[in-house]
Amino acid sequence: MKEEAAYQLLVAFDFGTKRIGVAIGQTITQTARPWGTLKAMNGEPSWPQVEKLIKTWQPDALVVGIPLNMDGTEQPLTQLARNFAKSLSVRLGLPVYGIDERLTTKDARDKLFTAGGYKALQGGQVDSVAAQLILQTWLMQPPHEHFRIG
Repeated sequence: MKEEAAYQLLVAFDFGTKRIGVAIGQTITQTARPWGTLKAMNGEPSWPQVEKLIKTWQPDALVVGIPLNMDGTEQPLTQLARNFAKSLSVRLGLPVYGIDERLTTKDARDKLFTAGGYKALQGGQVDSVAAQLILQTWLMQPPHEHFRIG
């Protein structure tokens, strides 16, 4: 059993209605890396695929990016992302944290484009890099700023 304070493995999600980006990270080095993308239909992932991912990695907690407008107000996707986070908590029995994800997709696109041009923007890479940025931001925040969804 892992000691919660010493080491935590985390899985982060960049929620979308067609694709959900995934990243893996941990607290010792406070680093995250893109894992891949899950297909979704109207915001619903293949739950067996999600369960397989969680069984493989056995994370201590999950992090979900919550999309907000630039002024901090909610948008239509905000509640869908919150519902996804709550579903993760109920289905998987793990703590789920939310984090403001404003500009992560734009930052992910910029990062990928700089590294490899337009070709690097294909194949769902943007979503997994956005999930990496979400998790990296969460890891760098002081714990008292983390808000738990489920």
